[in-house]
This record gives sequence, structure tokens and C-alpha cells, in this order.
Amino acid sequence: MGEKVIERQELKRALGLKDVVALAFGTMIGWGWIMLAGKWVELAGVWGAVVAFVIGGIMCVFVGMCYAELTPMLPLAGGELVFSYRGLGYNASYVTGWFICLAYLGVACWEGPALAAAISYLIPFPLVGYIWTVAGFEVYASWVMVGVVGGAILTYVNYRGVKTSAVFQATATIAMALGGICFLFGSVATGSTENMFPTFTGTTGLVAVLLMVPAMFVGFDVIPQAAEEMNIPLNKIAKVLIFSICLAAVWYMLMIISISLAAPMEFRHEAGIPVAESFAYTMGNPFFGKFMIVAAMCGILTSWNGFIIGTTRVLFAMGRARMIPVIFAKVHPKYGTPTAAILLVGLFTVTTPILGRAALVWFVDAAAFGTVVAYFMVSFSYIALRKKEPKLSRPYQAPGGYIMGILAVLVSGFFLYLYLPIGPGALTKEEWLLCGVWLVLGVIFYIVVKAKYGRLPANELDYLMFGEKYTRYDVPTERES
Repeated sequence: MGEKVIERQELKRALGLKDVVALAFGTMIGWGWIMLAGKWVELAGVWGAVVAFVIGGIMCVFVGMCYAELTPMLPLAGGELVFSYRGLGYNASYVTGWFICLAYLGVACWEGPALAAAISYLIPFPLVGYIWTVAGFEVYASWVMVGVVGGAILTYVNYRGVKTSAVFQATATIAMALGGICFLFGSVATGSTENMFPTFTGTTGLVAVLLMVPAMFVGFDVIPQAAEEMNIPLNKIAKVLIFSICLAAVWYMLMIISISLAAPMEFRHEAGIPVAESFAYTMGNPFFGKFMIVAAMCGILTSWNGFIIGTTRVLFAMGRARMIPVIFAKVHPKYGTPTAAILLVGLFTVTTPILGRAALVWFVDAAAFGTVVAYFMVSFSYIALRKKEPKLSRPYQAPGGYIMGILAVLVSGFFLYLYLPIGPGALTKEEWLLCGVWLVLGVIFYIVVKAKYGRLPANELDYLMFGEKYTRYDVPTERES
């Protein structure tokens, strides 16, 4: 009987440098700045908000440096899942992968209601077909359908291949960026420094804004998820990752300054969609408000698309490693996409809008917690791999060595503290319940999959996780397994 290497599904390399930049930047920026820039100024003052983003950006760079070293070192779908398996072992890897899925899926589910809010501002549509009230928000069928249609379109785009979704991402990111640039120049040209109040409200306000900063940078970590599909030099992956964090920080600070110039404090406070209404105010024409809403809608779509890519690649990697049912590792023969993972995520995004906008805030906050759990695990994995495998090829080495890893652990630990019951940004009981339900589902999957596949031999699991190029053992064959 002849020997044959066991089957391992792989994804196609189709992403160029511009695709990766658009993926990271577009996923990070999204829609949050349109709604929150005015609130940041109100809480901390203009310069207090800017300082909060400087501090938050620097802190995220510490974590980002760990990602920058690990991603080109192990450029495989799954990102955090792969890093933590190599550095910390199977159980730590499973926890990391499961929580990063929560992080991405939670934000992806929120984007449908965000799109409905944007469209209703641009073209008011009737609220018909009352369904129910959830967390004080009345849910109507007409409102839900916006999220359903948006989710269905993006599911189809991703099903058709990563290059299709990359072209979509790049187009929407450019459109969003043009909107923000117009807002910046319009505010500088027609705004007034007399509107730049308050300037600084104190440390309490600064901390309040700092609490929001981690959620604003979520998205750069989508780069490791798509690393297996990138067709660029490995050392450039690291540079793009760090560049995207710095670019996002600059973007947020410019938008803070822009909105503070554009309209008086009282106007910003009363505005429903602050950036859009402030732009219309400073330009003296409601057209500019609608223009910004179109740009905001592009931001919603870039974030939505990016998190669908991130979630599906983690599910694919977990399925390939037999951590969840292997169907999630099946790749479409023509499009090269993980079809089962995409369809599952699509199902979530088209059904969750029925919960309403208020309830889906719980998803976003739970997602933020899932993200910092993953940051914490990746930071530890960085330190572990520096110690366990110092000779492993590193196309990019983070400056500072172990010190950078320790700083990243401290930063991610601080972010975790913010969301704990003892922290200033503690999750609500509904959000903890959501995290608990997700954890229970993870335990069920863990038990079911262990019962079905048993304990895979170390060389087989290593090969499924890393492939022939990066495995630490001899490549397994079907006769061995």
C-alpha cells in the first residue's frame, strides 16, 4: 500500500499590496468616527481627545509589533489561532480562535443596523411591519430588510472569491477616504477656531475617550487572517500592519480637529449624526451632510466586509485543524473561498438585525472584549516563541525583543481590565451573558469534535495547522493517520 500525504485545504494567493492596505484601513475606520467624533470632543475637549488617540495609538502599536513579527513568520489563515498554537499549545489556541471569532462576528452583525441608520438619514423610509421591542428599540420589518439585503450582498461578494471582495473593499475605502478628506478641507476653509471648545475637560474626560480607543483600532488584526492569501513579500506584511495602525490614528485625530472647527459645541451636541450634520452646517448646504452619509455608508461596508473576511478565515483555520467540524475547511473548487464558513457568517449577518440596534450594542461590546482576549494571548505567544523557537525564520523582527512583548502584555492586560467588573468600562450583565453563551458554545464544539476526531497525532495536527513549509515534524501520510 503506497503512502500519500493527508489532504490539507489551502487558500489562493490573490491579494496585492494595495488590497492589504485597503483591507486593514477600511476595516479599522468603518462608521464609528462619523457618529463619535463629536462625542470625543465633548467628553475630553479637542486636545484631550487628540491626546487620548495618541496614547491609544501608541499602546496599539506595542501589540501591533507582536503581530508584525508573527504574521510574516507564520503567514497562514487563522492568524491568532496559529500563533497561539505554536507558542502556547492546543487549548490556548482554541480559546484564542474562539474569542477572535466572537470579536469579528459581533462587529459584523452590528453593521446591518448601522447601514439602516445611514440610509434612513439619507433617504427616510417608512417604518412598517412592527415586529417587537428589544432593549427599548422598536424593530420594524422595513428597517430589518436593509440589514438583510446588505448582509446578503456582502455574503455573495465574499463567496465569489477574495479578489472580488478585495476590489469591493478598495473601492469603498477610497470613497470613504475622499469623504473624510473633503470634510477636513471644508472644515479648515469654512470653519472657525472659535468652535474649538472645550479644549480640555480634564483627566476624567480623557480616560472616558481612551476607553473607546481600543474598539476604534480593531481591524488591523484582520491582516494575519488573510496572510495566506497575500501575494506580497513577507517583510512588507509587517510594514503594512504597522502603517495601517498609524494611518488610522492620524485619521481619527484629523477628524476630531475637523469636527471641532466645523460647528459650535451646542450644535454638535444636538446632532444625530455629528460629522454629517456639522459638514452641512459649515458648508451652509444640506447636500454636504448627505454627501458625508454616502461616505459613511462606504465605511460601514468596508468594516463589514473586512470582518466577514476575518471571521471566515478563523473558522476555516479551525476547521482545517479539526478544532471545529471539518466542513468549515472546505474550499470552493472555482472561487477558492471557504464556502461553509462564509455561508454561516452570512446567516448571522442577515438574521441578527431582527434583534434591533439597541440589543446589537451588546454584540459590539462583547466583540471588544473578545478582541482584547486575543491581543493578550498573541502577546504571550510572541514571548513564548521568542524563547522556544529563537531560530525560526523571522522576515521582520520587532524592535526591543522581549521588552516589546512585555509591553504588549501589559497593554493588552490594561485593555482587559477596562472591560472587567472592576474596570471603568465594565461590560453589562447582558454583554457578560452573551460572552458566557459564546463560551458554552465553544465548550460544546470542543467536546463534540474531540469525540468525533479523537486526539490527532502531533505531526498530523501540526501539519494541518501549519502546512508542509512550517510544520515542526515529518509530513504525515494517510497510512500514518
